[in-house]
Amino acid sequence: MTDRDAAQPREEPLVSCLVICGPTAGAKAVTATVRSVLGQSLRSVEAVLVTGDQAGGEGEQAAAAQGREAAAALAAEHPDRVRLVHSDTDGVAALRNAGLDAARGGHLLFLDAGELLQAHACRNLLAAARSSDADLVAGRWTRLTGSGRKESAPDWQDELHARTRTLTDIGAAPELVTRDSLASGYCVRRTFLDAHGLRHQADAERADLVFGAVAALTAERLTLVPNLIVTRRAVPDHGRDFAGLVDAGARIGRELADRGLDSLSAERERALADDVLLPLAAAFLRLPRAERQRLARQAAEHLDGAARAERWAQLPPVERICVRLLAAGDADGVHAAAYALARPGTVVSTLVERDDRIHWSAEGIDDPQARTTTDVTELGHQYRTLSTVQVMNRLTRCDPDGGGLALAGTVLLPLDVLPPTQDAVTWLEFKLRGRPRTFRMPVDETVRRRDGFDWSVRVDPARLPVRGMRERTWDARIVVEANGEKLLADVLAEPELTGPRAVFPARPRLGRLVADTWQPYTTARHHLALELRAERSPARTSRRILHYATHFRPARTIRRLVKALRSRRDRLNSGAVKTRVYNKLLLRLPTRRDSAVFESHMGKCYGDSPRAIHEELRRQGLKLRCTWAYAKSPAGFPADAKLVRRWSWRYLWALARAEFWIDNQGFPHGLDKPAGTTYLQTWHGTAYKRMGFDESRVRMQNVPHRDRLQRAVDRFDRFLVRSEHDIRTLGNAYRLPESRLLPLGYPRNDRLVAARVREQSEGRFPRPALAAELGIPDHKTIVLYAPTFRGVPKNGRKAQLPLDVRKFTETFGDRYTLLVRAHYMERAELPVCAPGTLIDVSDHHDVSELLCLADALITDYSSIMFDYALLDRPVVLFAPDLDAYAADRGSYFDLREQAPGPVIETEGELLRVLADLKRIDTEHAERRRAFAAHFGAYDNGDAARAVVDALFVRRTCK
Repeated sequence: MTDRDAAQPREEPLVSCLVICGPTAGAKAVTATVRSVLGQSLRSVEAVLVTGDQAGGEGEQAAAAQGREAAAALAAEHPDRVRLVHSDTDGVAALRNAGLDAARGGHLLFLDAGELLQAHACRNLLAAARSSDADLVAGRWTRLTGSGRKESAPDWQDELHARTRTLTDIGAAPELVTRDSLASGYCVRRTFLDAHGLRHQADAERADLVFGAVAALTAERLTLVPNLIVTRRAVPDHGRDFAGLVDAGARIGRELADRGLDSLSAERERALADDVLLPLAAAFLRLPRAERQRLARQAAEHLDGAARAERWAQLPPVERICVRLLAAGDADGVHAAAYALARPGTVVSTLVERDDRIHWSAEGIDDPQARTTTDVTELGHQYRTLSTVQVMNRLTRCDPDGGGLALAGTVLLPLDVLPPTQDAVTWLEFKLRGRPRTFRMPVDETVRRRDGFDWSVRVDPARLPVRGMRERTWDARIVVEANGEKLLADVLAEPELTGPRAVFPARPRLGRLVADTWQPYTTARHHLALELRAERSPARTSRRILHYATHFRPARTIRRLVKALRSRRDRLNSGAVKTRVYNKLLLRLPTRRDSAVFESHMGKCYGDSPRAIHEELRRQGLKLRCTWAYAKSPAGFPADAKLVRRWSWRYLWALARAEFWIDNQGFPHGLDKPAGTTYLQTWHGTAYKRMGFDESRVRMQNVPHRDRLQRAVDRFDRFLVRSEHDIRTLGNAYRLPESRLLPLGYPRNDRLVAARVREQSEGRFPRPALAAELGIPDHKTIVLYAPTFRGVPKNGRKAQLPLDVRKFTETFGDRYTLLVRAHYMERAELPVCAPGTLIDVSDHHDVSELLCLADALITDYSSIMFDYALLDRPVVLFAPDLDAYAADRGSYFDLREQAPGPVIETEGELLRVLADLKRIDTEHAERRRAFAAHFGAYDNGDAARAVVDALFVRRTCK
């Protein structure tokens, strides 16, 4: 396709965009979509507007009529590029098929009214179709969020459209059929559709979804492009469209099964739960009771829970229960389960124990098959105490009572977390929103039940200590205190209970000119709160006067000035401004002799080699002014150390004047090193994966990016190495001359060498004091699990550990205590397990203390294995993705050939190996010692003293 082709409209267009004007398509939506078609950079594009005789309410009919009028006007305005097609038959399938029959373009693209094509969408799709000879080409699309102002794309689009690729097997991109990927943003070849007779199924409510999946399954070649094609796609209404979405999923599932793609059919079923059923269940929290019951009945009619239970079994416990209850039509059960979905870890049902397993409820407990669907043991509720359990506290009454408010509710307590024989004190507490102020009162009555208790109390809001207009909202919760433990439970309130009828007078301390009415209401998080309002004339007048005083012209001018000043302050504190000020001004300051700035892992901890050097300086009594940088919290740093927050002005001042910089990762790249400063880079691990300029990612960067890295590395005056391997890898990877390399070993490993020597002479016991601090008894074997960094999870989610730690504790909980150390750049979410079996030590500052404590190490390809090998204790490498990781990042040696322990790829094999640690210790002893000798040749236990002597003591003597 040439530019001349693009510039000259043809009689037969290259692309036909079918704009479906459905029952809710108003004039604005139709006009916006057509304008986006007419604005394509590819000029040979026609818009085919398909309208029909839409049934519905008066509002829908009026909107449809306006849409048809807008369509007719656009066709009259652009007769050469916009055509109007009318279908006498109602329904999505009929409208789309009518458009298919009328379209003249060689490639067809479907749009719902309101969706917008990106300016180059048709050009990109057509170019990809021609270059790859594909029957179907698909790109990205985004949809509106609930507010209708922002847009987002489903998470699974990122991997699906990461790059341009052409497929001949649908298994290479299963999301095309397991998700509703082809709901929009794709084009198909007209001859392909005609050759296979593909049309929309007339009896399908969501025929568009079925059509896209069948087209993908039928196409011989499919091309996926990373380009954004369509925006402003409407968010599906899971309540209104539920039947159609379920029906479409069932049809696509049958099509997959008929083609022998049973695994994709099962994935489609699970995707139906993720994309349709769970969002519908989550909506139960904000729907009135009558609507919940209607939707539950509808779900029961369209979902065959028994037939689908096997495919839902792979869902997490609460999601599985939620879908099961929805299929059963249990509106109240779904409402409770939705509360647990929104607040993970909350107990919302009467748990039952059977055969050492915990079940959601007693329903179906005698049926072995039903028990598999109700098993929620892995949630760990059986291990929770009163202070750690989260429970549902449902409001049952909220009525005016003689100028006050009568409240009642029921608290669910699972598995005897508060035995009936134990005395407890129960309070109703109100917390002022946004401030640390509370007010509590004892409940009037509590009635204990087997699975919890009922409570009731009469509230006099006049007793709330309201002092001003801004103290308007108070959130309610129940507090239970027993045996030194405390339970806090927010009050779940349905809107029907907290309606306008529960309004009563207020008497704030500042008088009724401030406010006059208390109104209980249900918050956005579905909890009970009291709000102070101005409903009567005096208070409303005061509010209007206050509003005028803060919004008339001088006040608006003052606010704009304050906003501008705040903006200026924020700019002055930005990283770019600080970098310029530091490099242009602060570097002119004289260097302060005998001063040093220490930093470990970008200020996230007080540990590693910088800590070891700092402690050696203190031990020798050298007079050095030491400043430590911290990232977020000073907790864990020495109480007598001078601390500065990373990237603060004090931090920049300290760096500009320090005689020594000491860290293990890298001070901010944009900051130049003062001329009189010595930078000691201790580094943070031996290299298995390729680093620095050896990384393919770095080699592919443009010159300015590589130059920035080079300038950052050029600041290093001394770089610690612990073996010849480090010199060949890290030294070369960062282009460091041999004169800058300091072959003294890692100071952090002095502790490990000392621990090995002591163990060889005295044995491993007594254990370090850290074992008692963590509550680990002497008879337990301590296993440390420390996987490496795998990339920041998307959407703020926590990292998913490759090892199923819950299964590990269930298997070895009586013998082992598992310590989990997530990478310092990640946060892992751990399940609740039996006490003493699993401990999260990710926040512990110094990992070397954990290494000394551990009897065995499980890792993958993390550099922690190079350090732990110095202890001469068992190392197990659990790396199910080793080959993929090595291919992606590259490696300096074959880990399987030189590993200090077994390299394991499956979880089952890992559990078998760990069952006999002594055998592993013996079988791999020689390999482990050779590994430690090769990669830690300079780690002789005296590195900290040698570094201090080389940099500080000898300098002082001079």
